[in-house]
This record gives sequence, C-alpha cells and structure tokens, in this order.
Amino acid sequence: MPTNLPDLSFETLKILPLARAETIPSSWYVDEGFHRLDRRLLFSDSWQYVGPASDLAEEGAYRADTVAGEPIVVVRDKENRLRAWYNVCRHRGGPLVTDTCGTARMLQCKYHGWTYKLDGSLRGVPRFDRTDLFDKRDFGLTPLQVTEWQGMVFVNLGRGGSIEETVRGITDRIAPLDLSQMRFERRDLYDVACNWKVYVDNYLEGYHLPIVHPELCDLLDYRNYVTETYPTYSLQYSPLQEGDNIYGTPSGDAFYYFVFPNLMLNILPHRLQVNRIVPVTRDRCRVIFDYYYVRGTDASMIKDDAEFSDRVQMEDVEICEHVQRGLESRAYDQGRFSADAEPGVYHFQCMLKAAYRTALEETTVDRA
Repeated sequence: MPTNLPDLSFETLKILPLARAETIPSSWYVDEGFHRLDRRLLFSDSWQYVGPASDLAEEGAYRADTVAGEPIVVVRDKENRLRAWYNVCRHRGGPLVTDTCGTARMLQCKYHGWTYKLDGSLRGVPRFDRTDLFDKRDFGLTPLQVTEWQGMVFVNLGRGGSIEETVRGITDRIAPLDLSQMRFERRDLYDVACNWKVYVDNYLEGYHLPIVHPELCDLLDYRNYVTETYPTYSLQYSPLQEGDNIYGTPSGDAFYYFVFPNLMLNILPHRLQVNRIVPVTRDRCRVIFDYYYVRGTDASMIKDDAEFSDRVQMEDVEICEHVQRGLESRAYDQGRFSADAEPGVYHFQCMLKAAYRTALEETTVDRA
C-alpha cells in the first residue's frame, strides 16, 4: 500500500450527493504524486486487459506488455494453460522477450541466456557450476494472476477478486450478442497529451457529443441516451437512430461500458471495440484500441467502422489535450456536475475517492 501519499485529506475525499458535489481538484490531474499513486494503487491491483486470447491459442505463444509500469509476459504452456510472469530474469533483471508477441519453446533471457520452461521454472544456467549454494528451484519466474474472459486475456499484479465479479451482468445485458464468438481484427494506438483521468472523464458523458462529435450524434438516438452505474462499472446506453448506418442495420443498440479503473468496452452491432488507457506520465496517456467483429462481417463495414472510429477518437484527443491545459491553469481548480448529463463522471470520481480514502486510512493507521 502506498506510504508516500500526495496532498490528500479526508475533507477532499468526502463524497456528497451528485446534485451538490464538486469535481475532483485539478491537482489530481497534474501533480506527479498522483500519477505515481494511481499506478501503485489502482493499476497494480485490478484486472488489466492484455489482448485477444486467439493470439495465445498455440503452445508457446506469448505476448509481452507493460502493466502499472511493470514488464510482463503471458504465455500458453504445454498443458494448454495461460501463464503470466514478470518479464524479468531472476539473475540480473534482463528481459525474457523483447518483442510484443511470438512463439517459443523456452523463454531465454536476452542478457545472459538463462533459460526458463513455459511453466516458469528455471532450466538452464550457463557458467554457474562453480557457484556455491545455488539451487535452480529458488529462481523460477515470478508469477502473476492471469485469466480469460469472453475471448480476451487479463492479468492482475495484485490480489484482486475474479474477473467475473468485476464484470458481472455485462454478458446478460448485451445478449444475444456473444463477445466470445467475435474475431480479433486489428489494434490501433493513440498517444494523448493528457492525464489518463481526463480521458476517462471525457468518455463517461454524452454531454459533449453535440459540440465535439456531431457525426456520432447522427448515429445515436441522443434523446434516449442514458447512464447506468454499478459497483465496478458504468454503462452509457443509446439506441441507434432509425435508418441506414455504417453497421448495416436499420436499428440496434450502442453499449459503452467503463470498467474501473481504465477499461472500456464499446459494443455496437457486429463489433466490439476494447479500449485500455495506459498512464504514461502525469500529463500523457496511451489508449489501446482493439477491434473485434462478428465472424463473416463484411470487409467494407470493418473499413468504414475503423475510419469512423478514428475520426471520433481524433476529436476526443483534441478536446482532451485542451482540457489538460485548462486544468494546469491557475484559473481552475474544481467545477460542478450536471446531475442530468454527468452521473458517469461522478460515479468514476467517487470510486477514485474511495480508493484514495482506503490508502489514506491505512497510511494513517500505519503512522499511529
């Protein structure tokens, strides 16, 4: 648990009803201490999306990533089980893999050649025959929690509960659509000059749609746009406008799920788009966009969807970068919520306060 907390007080962590609440202070978006706190507190103890399970279907298939600033690697072992490890050799910290994905019969450190089996046990140790009191059984790879949900792979660096507890109710709500039967198509990356919480706030409300996303407003039935909140996630739901659209359906539904702290599941007819927001620095984040489609989806629809999504994303990038600059201005500290249009933002910021409060309470006990 964090011991060196940024400037937090129980007063700033107080949760008021939506109609009377203020937004979180600007320092939470701009101070380096909060960037470090978020990485240790939020991203180290939550299920973090890695990628499609189809990329890890074969024995020896692996995918490397960085979670909460830690290098990790997920691999399919000889017993067809997913395994996850820190991508760190136990000798002197060298990397086991340096590319994003591939296949291997063994994992070999790229620094001094120590070799590990796919079950994480140490096998080969070059030039260690004269080293006293060395037992290979003491130097296996450090494991992580890993699981698969609906064809997607997640890892957890901490002791979080099951992924099923986190996402309970989502699959029932979107039925008969079955995410596990969708096929992974492509990954896009966006680097955004804003704090990760700015990007999340922006995602969690439709208030800005008429101003920032007029083309998206033409797709959604904005009059029936609603936000629902649950213990670990929120949902923004809207029917599609009646008539032809790029998804080839005269009607349909849009489900925009946000799973705390940084996962988005954007579900439209024929398509799942997974977003993972990765904090990079206090004022920069990277957003991973993975696209999945119902098998047999027309290639032209996939192309149109990707182009449409990119236009929407670039509109969000521009406004989020402007907001970051505004949050760093001496003219701003805290604002107020629209009780009608911003319950999703309020819900996220309440969850953030609850997490910070837990850290502050435990730190206070430790100092007593």
